[in-house]
Amino acid sequence: MKQEHTRGVTVLAPAKLNLTLDITGTAENGYHLLDMMMQTVNLYEQVTVQCAEDLTVRLPGSFVPGGEHNTAYKAALAFFEHTGLLAGADITIRKAVPVRAGMAGGSADAAAVLVALNQLYGARLSREELCEIGLRVGADVPFSLVGGTVRVQGIGDVLRPVPRCPRCWFTVVMPAQGVSTPRAYALYDEQGDGGLRPDNDGAEAALKAGDLEALCRCMGNALQFSSPSRHNAPICEALRAHGALAAQMTGSGAAVFGVFDSEQAAREAKRALSARYKSCWVLHPVPRGAHLWQPGAPGARRARKG
Repeated sequence: MKQEHTRGVTVLAPAKLNLTLDITGTAENGYHLLDMMMQTVNLYEQVTVQCAEDLTVRLPGSFVPGGEHNTAYKAALAFFEHTGLLAGADITIRKAVPVRAGMAGGSADAAAVLVALNQLYGARLSREELCEIGLRVGADVPFSLVGGTVRVQGIGDVLRPVPRCPRCWFTVVMPAQGVSTPRAYALYDEQGDGGLRPDNDGAEAALKAGDLEALCRCMGNALQFSSPSRHNAPICEALRAHGALAAQMTGSGAAVFGVFDSEQAAREAKRALSARYKSCWVLHPVPRGAHLWQPGAPGARRARKG
């Protein structure tokens, strides 16, 4: 296998929002089977990877640990195991996506590491191979590699791109306290969905028609009813009061977002909710997942809060 001598590469990996999230059953291994419409947005993790003899993960300014339980560390180990390379990596992650938000920040980091190592070591693995490796690290990693607007099913292993999301803006609000994904699913098993299931087929039809309002009518998150976060309802109510066509939790929480057909309305909602919630963003859909950073390229910056 050819090894490149590039000193290092930087990868941008976007966060995601769940336009829909439904739970359709349980696999033999106990994992929940899902049916989701997922969308990448312009809030990016910035991951720089350099060739090294050892494997290290650093997260400057973040309280997230960088040891063997970190998804980036796990992704690097999985890559080296798959390729048989006896090598290492020095990984630096500049966090932008909130933790325990349901926005796939950790999965984005893992995806970024796989893209970076594939480039650094000239492995020439296909995206399908990278997705196979990524699934061993986390259920959202394959989507974080693909990005765009995708219908994701199974345990995160069945991905089918669908027509891109119509032009819109998302006002995203993150409460001070996050949500544990295992706890969120455990509470769902106890309490059920409370009738908050989405219409995934209707959402896909709306995407094909380019109809944002129809898409919003089909949205829903089966985990929201049983969520331990007490901020879902008040945030959703505030977003709708400011003109959101739909408002719901993303993933297993705790972040909540509203969908707007006007950037001005989205920013007005963000300003209003910023008085109570420190972490708010106005974001928009982006068409790809983790990708090599090209200086000066459009969208190559990390999104700011606002």
